[in-house]
Amino acid sequence: MHIRLASPLPLVRRHSARDGFTILEVMMAAFVMIFGIVTSLTTLQFGMRTVDTARSMTLASQIMQSEMETLRLQNWTQISALAASAVIDPTTLISSASGSALDTMLTAVANRFTCVRTVAAISGRADIKLITLTVTWKGVDGRAHSLTDQTRYAKNGLSDYFYVSH
Repeated sequence: MHIRLASPLPLVRRHSARDGFTILEVMMAAFVMIFGIVTSLTTLQFGMRTVDTARSMTLASQIMQSEMETLRLQNWTQISALAASAVIDPTTLISSASGSALDTMLTAVANRFTCVRTVAAISGRADIKLITLTVTWKGVDGRAHSLTDQTRYAKNGLSDYFYVSH
């Protein structure tokens, strides 16, 4: 009768030439890692460009709203006297009027924008003016963007009653 005793020590495994990674496996892992990094960077750039566009559109909207509010405070005589086309300085529309460091920053931001106001007569209606505001700017990627708003101003219309004369 033979009794077989289990060895108290585990068998030591010899290393063979087949152990480790092959060059093909290393290349595939490197490719997957590079693909992940490039995709992440591309997504990050796209996201930053989108955030810049959204912020700039908000500022452009605020510039147009400020100019529209200024126009609403004018009477028909003042609106009729406006030039057919004029470039509006956005730094006058975005300001805290305190001459502080905030104004310096606001001026730097506003200088990225150009605002053009056009005033046109509406055919057959001498008592209504079509006012168009167009704000343009360049994004962080150098692409040109623009935002346009139109309104009509009527003689003796609702807007004509919002001005205060001193």
